[in-house]
Amino acid sequence: MSHSPNVVISASIAFDHIMSFSGSFRDHILADKAHVLSVSFLLDSFKKQRGGVGGNIAYSLGLLGEPSALVGTVGEDFADYRAALTSLGVDTSGVIEVEGELTASAFMNADLHGNQIASFYPGAMSASREIDISPYIKDASWGIVSAGDPEAMIRHSREIAGSQCKLVFDPSQQIVILTGEQLAHGIELSDLVVGNDYEYGMMERKTGLGLGDIEQRADIMVVTFGDQGSEIRSAGERVMIPIAPATKVVDPTGGGDAYRAGLLKGLLMESDLEVVGRIAAQAATYAIEHHGTQEHSYTADEFVGRFDTSFPDFTGRVDPDALKAAFANMPGAAVGL
Repeated sequence: MSHSPNVVISASIAFDHIMSFSGSFRDHILADKAHVLSVSFLLDSFKKQRGGVGGNIAYSLGLLGEPSALVGTVGEDFADYRAALTSLGVDTSGVIEVEGELTASAFMNADLHGNQIASFYPGAMSASREIDISPYIKDASWGIVSAGDPEAMIRHSREIAGSQCKLVFDPSQQIVILTGEQLAHGIELSDLVVGNDYEYGMMERKTGLGLGDIEQRADIMVVTFGDQGSEIRSAGERVMIPIAPATKVVDPTGGGDAYRAGLLKGLLMESDLEVVGRIAAQAATYAIEHHGTQEHSYTADEFVGRFDTSFPDFTGRVDPDALKAAFANMPGAAVGL
């Protein structure tokens, strides 16, 4: 590996295919003929964008000037995506190309009323379970395991927990796939558990572990509440974090992944939890102001200026140099941060 990243990420790497239809799906679906359904929609727009939980977290960490390494499997169509991440200083040596396969892809078609027809093709993602993450985490401070191939999630959680690296367990969309035993095991191994309030409810149903139980098992627990902010719990302390105001909420899809990047950045800066959470909140807001999960950008100075405006009581608590120092030493880093 060309450098020693502070964060190693094991999660999905995918392309998002975003389509829009200016009419209404219901006007073209006959309920009494659903057994022989055959419909076609003339699209008004189509975009292919970089995505996947792992790619999104790595992208925002790059903007925040934090070295990271992404681990996973992709297809033969990944070259441009790899170049984009590398330009931000992300180490992609652990992203393995599977011959004859395509990168995982999500296909989302939304109509005028916000109804959505979605499909997901896992492609090369399933092969990530064959990767030993140990070589990539030996010098890292944090390893985050988020939604991806279920077997890879369990394997990489164990490998990270068995090292000196701290584990962030973030099962998110895969809670429905993982068994209660697997979820409980991931929680027991983790140093930090993160999810939204609905996901914690799903975990409790499958594991019997409520918020209080998880709080006792993990050093840090983070609960997000969408536009109601978030809460960080650690060592009996509970810190409520407000959202960072958005100029306009365009697409909330990538907010959670950007939040996780900000959370890790704040922890690596050894900031107080109230500052850590606000860094995460500001990172999330940048993402939701754009269509697509990797369409936002900012410099270190811009981020700090926006942070001070969002949280005036915390003006001066984030030093822009802390967002630049790590980035400046990263090979292939983009100019401007």
